[in-house]
Order: sequence, then structure tokens, then C-alpha cells
Amino acid sequence: MLAGIVVLLAAGLAAFTYLKLERLGARAWLPLTSRAIAWSALGVLLLNISCPVTRPPARPLVLLDGSLSMDGPGGRWAEARDSAERLGEVRIFGDEGDAADTAPSRGRSLLRPALTAAVASNRPVVVVTDGEIEDAGDIPSELLGRAAVQVFPRPPRADIALVHLAGPSRVTAGDSIALQLEARAVAGARAESLAVEVVSGGKTVASRRLRVNESGAVKSRLAFPSAVLGPGDHVLRVRLARTGDEEPRTDTRLHLVTVAPTPGIVLLADPPDWDSRFLYHALRDVAQLPVRGYGRVDGDRWRSMSDLSTVAIDRVRRAARSADLLILKGGPGPTGEGRGARGVWRWPSGGSGAAPFPGDWYLAAAEVSPIAGAFLGQPVDSFPPATGLTPLEPRPGDWIGLSAQLGRRGAARPAVTGREEGGVRSVSVAADGLWRWAFRGGSSEQSYRTWVAATASWLLGGADSARGIAAPIRPVVQSGRPVTFQWSGSGAARPSAVVWTGPDGSRSDTLRFDGAGRASVHLPPGQYRYRFPGGGGGTVAVEEYSDELLPSRPTLGSRTARAPRPEGRTAARDWLWLFGICVAALSLEWLARRRLGLR
Repeated sequence: MLAGIVVLLAAGLAAFTYLKLERLGARAWLPLTSRAIAWSALGVLLLNISCPVTRPPARPLVLLDGSLSMDGPGGRWAEARDSAERLGEVRIFGDEGDAADTAPSRGRSLLRPALTAAVASNRPVVVVTDGEIEDAGDIPSELLGRAAVQVFPRPPRADIALVHLAGPSRVTAGDSIALQLEARAVAGARAESLAVEVVSGGKTVASRRLRVNESGAVKSRLAFPSAVLGPGDHVLRVRLARTGDEEPRTDTRLHLVTVAPTPGIVLLADPPDWDSRFLYHALRDVAQLPVRGYGRVDGDRWRSMSDLSTVAIDRVRRAARSADLLILKGGPGPTGEGRGARGVWRWPSGGSGAAPFPGDWYLAAAEVSPIAGAFLGQPVDSFPPATGLTPLEPRPGDWIGLSAQLGRRGAARPAVTGREEGGVRSVSVAADGLWRWAFRGGSSEQSYRTWVAATASWLLGGADSARGIAAPIRPVVQSGRPVTFQWSGSGAARPSAVVWTGPDGSRSDTLRFDGAGRASVHLPPGQYRYRFPGGGGGTVAVEEYSDELLPSRPTLGSRTARAPRPEGRTAARDWLWLFGICVAALSLEWLARRRLGLR
């Protein structure tokens, strides 16, 4: 329509010019026609008129599910892969991994990120999967409607799987290692009892037979002494013996435990007052590391805070020197010297420590501090007041977590401060009587426990010379999942070299940390030692087990793309021949005018 108007307007102007203004009559038909054609072409180009065009369909983009469920019991990976290759250009989806997979190896079935990118390409999109999509409920219907889905469901197969395993990550030599495990029969599998074995270094260190209930599940606790392992890192293989099913990868789970000669958290109290006792019990409830408490009752006589047994002073000193977190209540004297802990928690009042100022000291939480999250939404100033406050002078760079006012009047004085210096974190508590928060119960008790947990967590977040500049968040991960390291070195996170030693020998790699200080590495199943050139290292393990191997309810069914694709359009400036017509018409008009004796 618009093009026709442009042509009519150009022809009218050309006719007006030659017939009305220059009055050439019939002799002007050639230049008139040439000008009309040239001006029509120029008008169409200036307006850049577009129109629909029929284009050959682009090659479809095929998203192939590369999760381990495609290769699990009953999986149809080969059939799905062949179908995807026939349909179009294949791209694997599943998780954040970016390697080109020739076999399903992804530990998750996440479709939304890949589907969003594929739809943005404006090509036909086909999803080939087994229907067990983890984030199907998070995909908008408009986005899912742009893709066709072809499902290759896997039939359920009877299987007995060890679905859960948990236990301590670190124990003190002489303690027991207690593992919590759960096994489940799926898809009609039957078993009256299951034999469970714990293997370390090829040696069976514990075993037990478990009775399966009517629902086909069993939960149990399996404990054994740490003396059978010895000090160091140990990867425990917990396996179901002789299940007889066709998927052995679900029968074995891994757990990494460190047997240390000394506990991870050591509390030295002189004397063991109410604050130290409540702190000790709170730490045992909230901390993941082994906790030991020792109180000096007379001279150099120390007693355990767990059973009041007498403990030799040399043993107390060894525990203090090797602790990850050392807590000093009062004045333990030379026993607490020579420390190499990552974190030191000081309570200077009591015993031979500084004398506190008595009174009702009401506390208030600071808005910004590493422990501020423990008091969010809590009426701290209405909790039982502290019974005394030791003078405490913060140094430059210290943070203040709690401040105190005597009788809610006067200037606020620091009650809890902290700092990090030389890779060691320290916290000082000037308030006495905080045990009354826990004794009162309710919100004050919860805040006390949360404060203890937050403080211990921050103190243990300091640099660990034994682990190096980074440590794995989870030392054992399922097959297909990445091993993620958290930066713990000084300064901003930076790329760091690491040497892996595993089933295939040694290799060098580089950890590249993101803005949150995390770096992920994908490793095949196995046990690995890692070492940083600057010092430190540890052990990680990747299981053969994956939740993807267990049958789950399909969340996505076969469907066709119901959203119409936008029509293709072409614009006038894309037509090169139109430029040629314009130039040719203007040239012909110039020649015709010259033959007529016109300029």
C-alpha cells in the first residue's frame, strides 16, 4: 500500500515537471518515465519499506538432556541421542558444565537456562529428554510453549539404594565415629534385611545387618571407634552388600572424616563459672567440630567439663596448641600460650583476669558486624542484662558486635569486639552474665545459641595453613556435581594453581574464583588429593552415586511448539537491485534530456 502511494506520488511529480513546467508534450515520455522510476526507487529506499517474506526454515536447535538419569536403569540415551542428531543441531543441557558430552554425565536436570538461550536464537527449538526435569515448575509457560518436547521415558526398575549418609567431618582420636544412613527400596524392590559395610583403605572397619520395614525403607545409626582408622583424612566407603539389583552405583556412598589428635574447639576456663559452662554446652550443640572444655579448679589441676575427670596439664596444653578455635575464659595463664589457632575467643573477666564493673548492663546489637545476623528482629535490650562489664578499648580496625549501657543510661561501651590480624581472627567478650540469656529460654535463648554459632563460624573462617588458601565447601559430592572451593586466603580472591593426584595420576590445574570467592571443578568419580604450591592441601572425593540415578516422577511430557514463530520480513535497503534501478533510471533521464537539448 505504502509502496503504491510512493510510486503514484513520484509519477505525478515527474509528469508535473515535464508536462506543466517544461511543457515538452509527447517528446517528454522517455525522461518523464525515467524520472518517475528513479524517484519511486528513491522514495522506497528513503522510507525503507519492508514486506513479509517466506524463508526456508532454519535448522532446529535440539536440547538433549545430558543428566545421569538418561543412563540410569531403563534409560534410553542411545535412542534419544540418535533422534536428536536427526532433528538438528544438538546442544547438551543439564547443569552449569560446559564440556561436550558423549555420554550423560550431568549431575542435575536443569532446563530453564538452556531453553532461555535457545529461544533467544529465534530458531525452532526441540527438547529431547526423559521427562525428569528438576526445574520444570520454574519454566514460564510462554517460554516452554516456544519449544517442542520429545520424551523418551525410562521404565521403572527395581533397585535398593543407599539414599542418605551423614556423619562428623572431624573427630578427635579416641572418639567414636557415628554414621547416620538411610536405605530405600524403589520400584517394587523387595528385601527383608540389608547388610551394610564400612570400608576404609580396602579394610572393613564396621558392618551391620539392618531390618527393612514394610515401606521398604530403613534408617539406622552405625558407630565404630576412630582407633581403627588412625590420624589423618579417611574416605569411608559405606556400601550395601549383595543387593542383587542392576544398578550398583546406588549401593555405595562416600564420607570423608578427619581423625585429629586434638579437638577442633578447646575451651579453657579459670575458673569454670556459669558463663563457661553454658558456652561449652551451646558449642557442643551448634558446632560441627569436636569440642573439649577444661576448667582449672585448684593450682594446676584441670578437670574435663564433660565428666569432671582430672586431666593432666600437658594434655590441656597440647589441646590448646593444636586447636582450630581456642576459647580463653578468665586467665588460664601459660597453659593457653603458644597458640596456633585460626581463631581465638577471649573472655578476659574472672579469675586472674581483669575485674569487671558490676551493675545491670543492658546490651544492644550493632547494625553492621559479622555477627549482626544473630540478632535480627530480636529485642536484645529486653534480654536479661549482663552482671558486669570489663573495660575494653577497641583498636583501629576492630568491629563492635554488642554494646552495653549501665541501667540503660549513659554512654554505650563496647561489649563484644572482633578483629582479623595476620590471618588470625579474634573476638573479645567484655560482658559477664550472658549465660542468663540461655537460662531464661525463649527468644533470648535462641539468640544466645545463634550468637555462639555465628561467632564460632566467623572465627573458624580465618586462614587455615593446613588447608591452604581455599577449602572445599563439601569434600564429598555426587557424580556429575562440581567440587566447589571457597577462598579463605588474604586479600581478594585470585586465580590459584592446584595440583591434583587421583586415579589417573597427577595433573596441574587452576582455580578461578568468581565474585563470591568460589571456584568449581568437575572431576570424574574417584578419590583425589589436592595441593597448593604455596602450601596446604587436602582430600576430596566424587561418588559414583547420584540422585539422578533414582527413578522419579516425570515432570515434562511430549508436546509440540504452540507459540507461532514471527514472520520473516525484508526491507527495501536490503534489495541491491533497487539501487541499480535508481542509478540506471537517473542515467537514462540525463541522456534523454541531453538529446532534447536540456540540461
